[in-house]
Amino acid sequence: MPHDGWHPHDHPHHHPHERPTRRLVLAAATFLPFGGASAQGANAQQRIADQASRLLALLDDRQRRQVLIGFDSANRLDWHYIPRSRSGLSLGEMNTSQADVARALFATVLNEQGLKLLDGVRLLEGVLREQQGSWRDPGRYYLSVFGTPGRFPWGWRFEGHHLSLNVALPAPGHVAVTPFFVGAHPATVRDGPNKGFRLLGGVEDLARQIMTGLTDSQRRTALIANRSFGEIVASPQREQDLGQPRGLELSAMDSPTRQRVEALMDTFLATLTPDLLTSQKQRVMQQGLDRFRFAWAGSLAPGDAYYFRVHGPATLIEHDNTQNGANHIHSVWRDLAGDFGHDALAEHYRRQTHR
Repeated sequence: MPHDGWHPHDHPHHHPHERPTRRLVLAAATFLPFGGASAQGANAQQRIADQASRLLALLDDRQRRQVLIGFDSANRLDWHYIPRSRSGLSLGEMNTSQADVARALFATVLNEQGLKLLDGVRLLEGVLREQQGSWRDPGRYYLSVFGTPGRFPWGWRFEGHHLSLNVALPAPGHVAVTPFFVGAHPATVRDGPNKGFRLLGGVEDLARQIMTGLTDSQRRTALIANRSFGEIVASPQREQDLGQPRGLELSAMDSPTRQRVEALMDTFLATLTPDLLTSQKQRVMQQGLDRFRFAWAGSLAPGDAYYFRVHGPATLIEHDNTQNGANHIHSVWRDLAGDFGHDALAEHYRRQTHR
């Protein structure tokens, strides 16, 4: 009997007011060339491919046709986080065994913290279902597999309302995990059995601590607009609207404030499995952490609309809470040079051309 996949309540959540406290501890070893392949990446690729193959083997022919899409299809780059029709196979169309193996596929990329983030998005979809009706559906989250697992290039996406996790394996040793979008509506659940739950509350708390910890001069530099933007800037196909990084450079911050910014980045990066986390932190270091900037837009008064970002040469984390009376968050982690594995894929094709 099809069901809605694993249920959000089946897995524990962080306390609604829990704040991430771990610092983004960046490796100080010899780094790979920017975007370079690694043995860690090769091990991760094998793990991901094996689990994807296990899932495909459990699907019937109709389900397999639904989930498999060509790697070169424009669909692979057509990511979004709004409620809309999607290709792929939904959790609601999977039986219990299939849904469990799908979750195991997600766990090849995400650690327990990351899996709880996925659970929390679907929990909030259930809250919206109670408020708005059955068109909100925690089972309407779709898995698509692009290409053939283990044959480069290939990848997969897990996506639905307020969630888009895009995984690309473009070439040996490379794993890309962006764009990675997470939303929260309501940002704070105000009634019902989940009252007080704040899926991204710790992120907001950290960002506010950063702003309040700055000097007046630093705060003026960090503030890039008096009003929030009403949406993340780097939404699908709008990357060019960002322009150059703005705000206060990390090099101008004292150590405690800088550590908070690193912890803020960790709310996305530290959702990954240890090997992928290491490679992503290396990628950050290669850009020069001192060159990253923290920016805020809008009021600092609790309950008012606000926006913030951490922006480096390639890495971007954005967060906006404006809609529905500033109780509706959109947040995203993007690699502006390597989303969907673009940089490694281009290099892979270039090398093939010259063989």
